[in-house]
Amino acid sequence: MEIEKADVVRSLAGRDAGELFYVISTDGRYARIVNGRDRRTDRPKKKKLRHLEFVERGRGRTDEKLRQGERVTNSELRRALAEKNGQEKKEV
Repeated sequence: MEIEKADVVRSLAGRDAGELFYVISTDGRYARIVNGRDRRTDRPKKKKLRHLEFVERGRGRTDEKLRQGERVTNSELRRALAEKNGQEKKEV
């Protein structure tokens, strides 16, 4: 599945391997990712798409705000990713 804006992804490589992030933009080869904690909206991480694993296409309020280009706060990102991380652990 192709990674798009507002998708939730997991980092596969680097010191952030295993962590969940939101994609705020893509350019075909790279994605800019944020999590609201280490990588805030004002300083996104540029990461190659091959180093990211698609987790889910979000359907929540935060996901919609990202898709529509609205301002999203770092605390909203942290809260949404914590919920998604909790849901993921329940499924395992």
